[in-house]
Amino acid sequence: MIKRRAWLFLALWLVAGIGQAREVAGVKLPEQIGGVAGETLKLNGAGIRYKFIFKIYVAALYLPAPAHTTGAVLDEPGPKRMLMHFLYHKVTARQLRDGWREGFADNLDKQTYQALTPRIERFNSFFGDLKDGDRVWLDYQPGVGTRVEINGQQKGVIRGEDFMRALLSVWLGPEPPGTDLKRDLLGLATDD
Repeated sequence: MIKRRAWLFLALWLVAGIGQAREVAGVKLPEQIGGVAGETLKLNGAGIRYKFIFKIYVAALYLPAPAHTTGAVLDEPGPKRMLMHFLYHKVTARQLRDGWREGFADNLDKQTYQALTPRIERFNSFFGDLKDGDRVWLDYQPGVGTRVEINGQQKGVIRGEDFMRALLSVWLGPEPPGTDLKRDLLGLATDD
């Protein structure tokens, strides 16, 4: 009877854990999501993008399988999803576009940046002002490209795996917007 109860408790505990969500700065993030190229993606990591002392957005990275280095994330085949859930009262379109340009330029070599510039500018054209509660989904589907969706409205698709690799490098490259955010997206434990 005790063994049976133990197995029942373990089964209930495992089932309860499947539907749990992680919470970052009050934003609930499911541990897994479906719908990107028909695959289920798992939350690899999540963290907060700070600018000085201000919380700008929560970022969450979803992958088919866990990856804990930049190389492993960029080289992992299959779909990928990045969520940006904005926390700041208002980020202007100009601030976003300047931030994207800077992020790409800081994390790509000059030749790659120049080759991607037309696609970066098209990507930038999808963004207007964003405010607290707004959500940006960046979904990469192999063979299709990176779909940009803002608050449930599809803005467009940027073709090429090279673009998604460059986009993820904005957060995971040598000059990320924050080393803590990079570590969090890679799902690395803190030393606290």
